[in-house]
Amino acid sequence: PDGAVIIAAVTSCTNTSNPRNVVAAGLLAKKANEMGLTRKPWVKTSLAPGSKAVQMYLEESNLLPELESLGFGIVGFACTSCNGMSGALDPEIQQEIIDRDLYTTAVLSGNRNFDGRIHPYAKQAFLASPPLVVAYAIAGTVRFDIEKDALGFDADGNPLTLKDLWPSDEEIDRIVRESVKPEQFRNVYTPMFNIKVEKGEQVSPLYDWRPMSTYIRRPPYWEGDLADRPALKGMRPLAVLPDNITTDHLSPSNAILPDSAAGEYLAKMGLPEEDFNSYATHRGDHLTAQRATLANPKLFNEMVRDENGEVRQGSLTRLEPEGEVMRMWDAIETYQQRRQPLIIVAGADYGQGSSRDWAAKGVRLAGVEAIAAEGFERIHRTNLVGMGVLPLQFQEGTTRRTLGIDGSETYDVEGEPAPGATLTLVIHRQDGSREAVPVICRLDTQDELSIYAAGGILQRFAKEFMGEDVETEAASS
Repeated sequence: PDGAVIIAAVTSCTNTSNPRNVVAAGLLAKKANEMGLTRKPWVKTSLAPGSKAVQMYLEESNLLPELESLGFGIVGFACTSCNGMSGALDPEIQQEIIDRDLYTTAVLSGNRNFDGRIHPYAKQAFLASPPLVVAYAIAGTVRFDIEKDALGFDADGNPLTLKDLWPSDEEIDRIVRESVKPEQFRNVYTPMFNIKVEKGEQVSPLYDWRPMSTYIRRPPYWEGDLADRPALKGMRPLAVLPDNITTDHLSPSNAILPDSAAGEYLAKMGLPEEDFNSYATHRGDHLTAQRATLANPKLFNEMVRDENGEVRQGSLTRLEPEGEVMRMWDAIETYQQRRQPLIIVAGADYGQGSSRDWAAKGVRLAGVEAIAAEGFERIHRTNLVGMGVLPLQFQEGTTRRTLGIDGSETYDVEGEPAPGATLTLVIHRQDGSREAVPVICRLDTQDELSIYAAGGILQRFAKEFMGEDVETEAASS
């Protein structure tokens, strides 16, 4: 049906860490099984606890078989649906969604539901407790009142509602008291910290980098331009973005599709499509992860407009000076070949959402040297500094709109970065005119200045490890 729940996932470290939540889901599943209820056939179900201890107390309480009978078998102990790793849908169901243009949804007990993240064909995703996820799998739709309407019917045709299945606090407390035991957690976590010892010494071997790996690769942060402080001259806009850009816009964490830049790369590396997984799983391989930069299909880059002047949606930009509209990654590759420094111009609250390191890493690897925005989210601004990207904030009343920015310009930054300093963003327009705009340097502390002067936190760490005096370098620069 329209409004179908195509994914129901009990997942995420955040609320599978709470035994009462998981036990409640198991008890609801038990009652549903006793009453003859089943999940709807179009719902893809999964259980991905944050710890193996969850499996132990579900087995101890005999609730795991109850969950499994409704399709909630354990698929792993890690990030899954809430990190974009919902896996493939049944091909027939997916084709019906496409053919009928169905408005389908996901319900998950995760902590993230950004647009397009849970699954490309789930138009919306709703966060719910583990027992409610089980209930929505039975209902199979979000287009009903879960508190009042029937989830299904018993053998005599009587309607069964949520209150008929919902366990009491006393039931939950009894199971937790009898089945959740300290030794379950000790058995899981104590071995994790056992350190290999040979001949009386701890062994810490170096990692043997594999050249064809798509999951972990020797990082490039100490090589070439990334090892130096940016020049901040002749920058071209990679994107001109609106307010409220999230880290998921900047580096999505969802499933990798075969027609994406990352998908095409993984196919060339010999990976079958079923093993593409999500961007998040490949974040140890910069060659895969950097292809997620600004790859969110919900992105609105104001440099790209239709024939009516409306901003087009998608991972697109306009290559300059040619003016050619193309996929974001294709433009990034072209700019990299030209060694073209880049800038991103944005509105207010740039970098909202989860503190995703690749939202800063990706733009830096693309060649972005500065972000000029009306305001920054706190953690993302810190991450930008840590990657050697200079955050610049427009003064009150100045915006990309008041400046008439369309992405055809080039930019220089004049002045010496310092905490709270007023620098000058020089805009060179196509008609040859030049405009000097005062901006606030958002290196907020002396320590951030030191990090930026070193080229980023990784570069500073390396120099400190090698015995160089980074503070002296920062002062001299």
